[in-house]
Amino acid sequence: MSPTPTPPESAGARTGERIAKLLARAGVASRREVERMIAEGRVKLGEEVLTTANTVLPNLKGVTVDGKPVKAAEPARLFVFHKPAGLITAERDPAGRPTIYTALRNALPENAPRLMPVGRLDFNTEGLLLLTNDGELKRAMELPATGIPRTYRARTFGAITQDQLESLIEGIEIDGVRYGKIDANMERSAGRNQWIELTLTEGKNREVRRVLEHFGLEVSRLLRTSYGPFELLDLPRGAAVEIRQVDVERFRKSIGTPGTSAMEPLTAHDYARARVRGIAPTPRAREPERRLSEAPRKPAAKKPLPRKPDPEKLGLETSRPGGRSNRQGLGRPGQGRNAGDTGDSAARPAPRRDAPRRDGPRRDGASKPGPRSSGPRNSGPRKPGGPRK
Repeated sequence: MSPTPTPPESAGARTGERIAKLLARAGVASRREVERMIAEGRVKLGEEVLTTANTVLPNLKGVTVDGKPVKAAEPARLFVFHKPAGLITAERDPAGRPTIYTALRNALPENAPRLMPVGRLDFNTEGLLLLTNDGELKRAMELPATGIPRTYRARTFGAITQDQLESLIEGIEIDGVRYGKIDANMERSAGRNQWIELTLTEGKNREVRRVLEHFGLEVSRLLRTSYGPFELLDLPRGAAVEIRQVDVERFRKSIGTPGTSAMEPLTAHDYARARVRGIAPTPRAREPERRLSEAPRKPAAKKPLPRKPDPEKLGLETSRPGGRSNRQGLGRPGQGRNAGDTGDSAARPAPRRDAPRRDGPRRDGASKPGPRSSGPRNSGPRKPGGPRK
């Protein structure tokens, strides 16, 4: 026979916990999902099918889900995951779209437990997503009454003023839905494009997008940068980092404190000491505006300047009678560094063959070169002013 549910008024005298809470804490599923499992008859105690989520038990001994025994609750574990855009925050999608668990296969360690997302990020929203194996911790972090702040950065297009953004501090009602306090600030703008930072504590469905669209803005990118004391920092897209157990317990104790100010934000140094899978965030100083975009790009390597070919190695003529340089043939006209460059160091056009020769002394006072020899060039001993070998 199934255990008798404990009435709510006698909850103070009970010696156990509700089955839904125990299963959620053990990481089977969230409390709501456990209640659905019980309604579907998938949860048993021994051979008896449990029919209500209010069943009180001291532990999970003898409890099975889908015929499999439930293990004792493990210590709470918490992961920070940088969700890329284009993923569904769900275990499976009826439309066949990729989910976060597709990316988590390569981001989580092999000993990672079954994890549940804390809250959700839309298909096109990216950034920080927390995952935990503790259903009670998940529920506590999601409740608006807990007051855990979540910070987003939105890239928008349209006209808006800082005064309009500051009006959100009192909350706003849109289409009959009341949204609570939102701390919004203009980070920077260029014409009708701007980046806006928003901090809120409710996290209703598509809250940020609906509030900004109410002001006539188009949201082209939305990024969550922090959730409580946990910040995205420089964690690469698709990577995950596990929070240290001591920090998880410290955070659990801080939940319920007004403003959750009892715990300071974790830094990149804290992440570096945590167990990391893949690339760890680097604890380096950054410019404030770098937080809104992807990881800073590395400067492009400077390409070495092309070396001038050696005329002697190419088998080209290197001199003329009279000591004048002849570098024609190193490139076609128009293929040098400048348009029309023929390869000559002086960048002058080649003389026409039918042009008449000038008589008389040259401007620089040098004598006119003599007639060319019909013999082989560069042959014989070198004479003063003659060609080199």
